[in-house]
Formats: sequence, structure tokens, C-alpha cells
Amino acid sequence: MSPSRRTAALAGALYFVTHVTSVAAVALYGPMRSDPGWVLGDASATPVVLGAMLDVMLALAVVGTAVALYPLVRRVSARGALGYVALRTLEACGIVLGAVAVLALVAVRGLGLEPAVLAGVGGALVAVYTKAFFIGPSLVVVVHSLLLAVVLYRHRSVPRWIPVLSFVGAPLVLVSNLLVQAGVYGYDSPWAPLSALPLFAWEISLALRLILRGLDVPAQVVDPLTRGAAPAVPHPAAVPA
Repeated sequence: MSPSRRTAALAGALYFVTHVTSVAAVALYGPMRSDPGWVLGDASATPVVLGAMLDVMLALAVVGTAVALYPLVRRVSARGALGYVALRTLEACGIVLGAVAVLALVAVRGLGLEPAVLAGVGGALVAVYTKAFFIGPSLVVVVHSLLLAVVLYRHRSVPRWIPVLSFVGAPLVLVSNLLVQAGVYGYDSPWAPLSALPLFAWEISLALRLILRGLDVPAQVVDPLTRGAAPAVPHPAAVPA
């Protein structure tokens, strides 16, 4: 297997890590995300702490997918590759902020505060988690999914039906999350996961393609001016005086 294939396979594996950790974290959070009385109850906080740890792993895997793809995507679009890394990093920041809010919620829960104070502080921390989730894994995901899909579609780096899934799914996720923020329905509504299915299919299809076949990209960086391979830069010692 060539170095490019190994890099692509690593990126594909990290995509699967992001899905496993994100789904497991939400499952472990359970009622903490939607029940205002959770902070006042005596249910074990261990699953919630484990969920926060998985979110940290998710953030690392999110950045890892972009870093792994960077040298491959850069061969056809340097701006697209850099933009994808930047947006994935921004998404990871939102995920980590949410995890910190969750850990702070668990810590505050054990301080013995008055119920009214605890409810207020707990509600504020849950709101931080919710808004961080809205900005990071919701809005930013829409932008970077479209960015990468456009690059791969334009340069035929993967079969074109794969990025088309992103073109369909990203707007659906955007509309769904805006409806959640408007109070039309909540994240626990069946409409939220249904709207995310095409975007989920985009990432899974891309991950499988990366693992099984890699990306169809040139062996060298493409010069954006000539559309040919960029000439190698000579070593300073080799340049005649």
C-alpha cells in the first residue's frame, strides 16, 4: 500500500471514530441534555463523565480527519485543504467547550448548593453545552461538509454521487438545526436524526472510499496557474551564485 493510500485509510478510519464516539457520548449523556431536574437528582454522574471524555476523543478525531486529508486534498486545492482543517478545528473547539460545560455541571452538582441556585447554574451550563453543540457539530459541520464536497466533486477525486450526498444533506441539517433553535422541535425529536441521514451517508460513503480506494488525486501538488504539477523548488545550495 502506497503512503497516499495509507494516509487516506487513516482518514477514513478516523471518520468512523467520530461517528462511534459522537453517538456513544449522546447515549451516555441521557437525560442530562434535556431534563432540567437532572442536576437536582441523585442519578450517577459516571455515564455523563464518560460521555464528556468521549466528546474529547471525538474532537481529536475530528481534527485528525482534516489533518490526514490535508496532504491529499492540497494536491488539487490548497485553499480547500486549509479551509477544511480550519473548519474542522473550529468544530472541535465547539465540541470541547461542550464537554467542559458538562464536566463543570457534574462538579457543581456535588457542591451542596441551594436547589434554586443549583438549578440556575445547572441550567446555564446545559445551555452552554447546547449552544456549543449547535455551533460546532451543527453549523460548522454544514460548512466544512459542503467545502470538501465541492472540492472532491470539482476534481472528480471520488465518484460524484458521494459529494452529491453532502449537497443534499448539508442544507437539511442546517434547516433542522435552525428549527430546533426556533423551538419547533427538540434534538430528541425523530425529525432531527432523519434530517441528518444524507449527511451521515456522505461521511460513511467517503470513509469507505478512503479506506478501500483512496482519493483520485495527482501524485504532485497541482499548480493553480498552469494546472500542471508545480515545479520542485531547488535547494538554496543548488542555486548558482
